Amino acid sequence: MENYFLFVLMCIFLIILPGPDTAIVTKNTLFSRRIGGLKTSLGIICALLFHTFAAVIGLSAIIVKSAILFSIFKYAGAIYLIYLGMKILWFLIKKDDAPTVEMNTKHQSENRSCFKQGFLTDLLNPKVAIFFLSFFPQFVEPGGDTFFPFLLMGITFTVLSAIWLFIYVYLINVISAIMKKPLAKNLIEGITGTIIIGFGIKLALEKANN
Repeated sequence: MENYFLFVLMCIFLIILPGPDTAIVTKNTLFSRRIGGLKTSLGIICALLFHTFAAVIGLSAIIVKSAILFSIFKYAGAIYLIYLGMKILWFLIKKDDAPTVEMNTKHQSENRSCFKQGFLTDLLNPKVAIFFLSFFPQFVEPGGDTFFPFLLMGITFTVLSAIWLFIYVYLINVISAIMKKPLAKNLIEGITGTIIIGFGIKLALEKANN
């Protein structure tokens, strides 16, 4: 493949841009502690590996080119993001009325679902497939074999994403003492839920040719 170091540099800039993954990791790190953030990150990493192998074998191209399949993934992802956002806002409204034992149970259940939230948020986002298929070919020789270059780039992107997510979780966990004050915590939770719903609506309005 061509310009591998340029590819790495571009990936770093793209990875640190905030998106649905960042919102989910932030929320789960704040409210399920570092272990919740790490589990969410692991789910995202596994989804990125899935997208990598899908791009390598051509499945992503089929999804992007098929209006029906693209719509299925798009609306499934949008519905899931909106569901997560609504769930966060609903918990924010109801938590003050819930007994302490119920609150603890809720947090334990949420901690167990962190991996699933990270995995499904990334897996059901067809924009990841579009990104792989539009970004990767720019670093491959025209007419050349794409199997190993796509595999290398996908793994590279996943590893860089993992490094960034682990660093991000650590940073959020360090400043969580301030962010977990009741007022700040409620504010962050409300903003996060709203942002996730916004990403879901944006994804629902996304067109395949974008």
